[in-house]
Amino acid sequence: MIQVDVSIMGQGYKLSCKEGEDRALREAAAYLDAKMCAIRDSSKVKGTDRIAVMAALGMTTELLATKSSEGPLSGMSLSEVNQKMQAMHDVLDQALTPQEKLF
Repeated sequence: MIQVDVSIMGQGYKLSCKEGEDRALREAAAYLDAKMCAIRDSSKVKGTDRIAVMAALGMTTELLATKSSEGPLSGMSLSEVNQKMQAMHDVLDQALTPQEKLF
């Protein structure tokens, strides 16, 4: 396992992944960061947890659109999509863990 530093909405996270999967994890984190920042900047949604859920729903919609040849992830193998989804899941877990401690 290796450590990867990423930033999501200005918050730094140190994540672990298998060697060779760091690029996919960084790409997933950058994609999530872009989605979450876009939601934060274009709406009245407050709270990182709500923004993360909205981003996850948007990305899930994109994933489901891959069933269509016009989807944003078309051309990727199922394995590649699964890797991206797992990386996104890991990033969301890391992002939401601090929120859980507030309650």
